[in-house]
Amino acid sequence: MENHFDNVARDWDKQSIHIQRTEAIANALREELQKKKINHALEFGAGTGLLSFALQDFFSEIILMDSSAEMILATKDKIAGSGLTHLHPIQFDLELNNYSVKTFDIIFSQMALHHVNDIEKIIAKFYNLLNAGGKLAIADLYKENGTFHEKKMKVHYGFDPEELKAILIKYGFRFVISRQCFVIERKVDNEATKSFPVFLLTCEK
Repeated sequence: MENHFDNVARDWDKQSIHIQRTEAIANALREELQKKKINHALEFGAGTGLLSFALQDFFSEIILMDSSAEMILATKDKIAGSGLTHLHPIQFDLELNNYSVKTFDIIFSQMALHHVNDIEKIIAKFYNLLNAGGKLAIADLYKENGTFHEKKMKVHYGFDPEELKAILIKYGFRFVISRQCFVIERKVDNEATKSFPVFLLTCEK
């Protein structure tokens, strides 16, 4: 999977749908955060850091974590050009390794969870990485029929938020709520355009 994202990293921010989606998710998250200043944040599957850049005023420090080396290099270039000093990108595969450098007050991600093989394992890791009372915010696809991605990509075909909620509660999360925050319009087979809604789910440790 890293190879795919390595290949598209330098052109990622050029796609307007990525910008539009990020803005919608960021706006929804701003409503959830209610202008509170939060110290330590982790963006999981950060890619080029679009969501962290959009939300950077809310956090004293953001760790931007991604397993793709090229995504992290692109993010580093953006940060260097921005003058921001509280965004810190790291190449790290949380699926395969345990992160023990620090814990966080919030973990957030956009469109990353459906690329994770073992959902329960990553949710357990999220829980352990959060401080007491910390928040988890996940933006991802509702369940779809597999036409969103190329056939060769091994991904989950979106999620039922209620099924995801049951897993989160199983691992100790509470106050789980979700709502639609965006709709991706994408051409699929035979050039037909299909709508793929995106949810934002939030919960607390």
